[in-house]
Amino acid sequence: MRPTAPPTASPTRRPSARPVARGLAAALLVLSGVRASPAHADPDWSLVPDDSSGQSSARPTAPPAPDTGYLPWQKALSGPARVVRERRLDARTLDVLISSRAVGRLLPVRLLLPKGWSKSAKRTWPVLYLLHGGADDYTSWTRRTDVAAYTAGLDAIVVMPEAGRAGNYSDWHNGGRGGPPAWATFHTDEVRRLLEVGYRAGTRRAIAGLSMGAYGAVKYAARYRGMFRFAGAYSGILATRLPGIPAVIMNAQAGEKQNPLALWGDPERDRRVWAANDPLALVANLKGVSLYLSSGTNSFNGPLDPPGSPWHPAHLGEPLSAYTGRALSERLKRLGIPHTLHLYGNGTHTWPYWIREFKTSYPMIRKALGV
Repeated sequence: MRPTAPPTASPTRRPSARPVARGLAAALLVLSGVRASPAHADPDWSLVPDDSSGQSSARPTAPPAPDTGYLPWQKALSGPARVVRERRLDARTLDVLISSRAVGRLLPVRLLLPKGWSKSAKRTWPVLYLLHGGADDYTSWTRRTDVAAYTAGLDAIVVMPEAGRAGNYSDWHNGGRGGPPAWATFHTDEVRRLLEVGYRAGTRRAIAGLSMGAYGAVKYAARYRGMFRFAGAYSGILATRLPGIPAVIMNAQAGEKQNPLALWGDPERDRRVWAANDPLALVANLKGVSLYLSSGTNSFNGPLDPPGSPWHPAHLGEPLSAYTGRALSERLKRLGIPHTLHLYGNGTHTWPYWIREFKTSYPMIRKALGV
C-alpha cells in the first residue's frame, strides 16, 4: 500500500483516520529496524551482554584497554558527562567512551579525524554528525559504507554517536518525569561540549542521517535553531503527527520492547510533547539551514537492488518517508524556505540508496561546513 498525504492534512488532526493507521501498521517493522542485524556493543571493546537476554553473541577480538576497562552500556559514573576511555582503531578513527548523565550509561562515539588533527592543535575543525538508524549502532556508517575513505580529504571531524536501538533522538517523556534516556541532550549538549572542549571541534556543523537518523537530523536542526548549517535526511519520518504516523511510531517502540507512551506520551493527551518533537511543527526554525530530503516513493525494488531481491516489510519505509517528506516540503515552500526534495520512485529501504543520497548531498555538506 502506498499512503498519500491529504492536501489539507493538519499535523494536529486527531488520528480519526484509524483505517489509515491500521493500513500503515505493517510499517512499524521499518522503525524497529527489521533490516538490521541485532546490534550489540562493538566487540572490540570486550564481551558485552545485550539488553534483552543478558547474553551476548559478540566475541571479543581484543582485550579491554588497560587504562580503565570501562565498557559501552555500563551504568554511567556519578557526576557530569566526561570521556572515560579512548581507543584508536587506525590513523584516522578514534572511538571515545562517554559517561552520560543524560542517558545514564557509558556510550561510545566514533570520530573520523582530519589530516593534521591533534588535541593540542591551535585551530578547530568544523563537524559533520552522521546519525544511525533503528536497531543499529554508532558503527553502522563505517561498517556498512565507504564513508571513511570517501571523507578522507574532508577538513572536518566526522562524528558518529551511539543513539540506541529505538532512542528516536529524543529526551523521553516518561510520563512527565523526564530523566533518562535523554538522547537529544546527550548528542546536542554532552557530546557537542566534550568534543569542543577536548577534541578541537568547532561551531560550524552539519548533520545527516538515515531512517531513524534522518528524523533525528531534521529534528535536531529545527529544535536547536542555529546549531546546524546543513541537515540531510535519507528515508526518514519527517512529520510525526500526520494521520497514521503516531500509530506507526508507537508500534515500533513496542516492537523494541519499550513502553510506547514513554517516548512522547499519548498523542492526544500530550500533544505539546509530540509537537515539540515534530519537524513539521518546528519547520520555521529551519530557515537558513541547507536541507536535503530524499526517499523512494514506493516499496518496490529499484536500480540499486540486486536482481531477484526478495521484498521485505522494511521497504514500506520509503512510501512513509515520501508521505511525510512531501508534507514537510509543502510547509517549507509556504514559508519560502529553500530545500532539495529528491523523491526517486523505485528503491528499497536499504544502504545502497542511503549511500547514493549521502554522496549526492555531499557538495551541500562541504559548502555548509566551509571546506
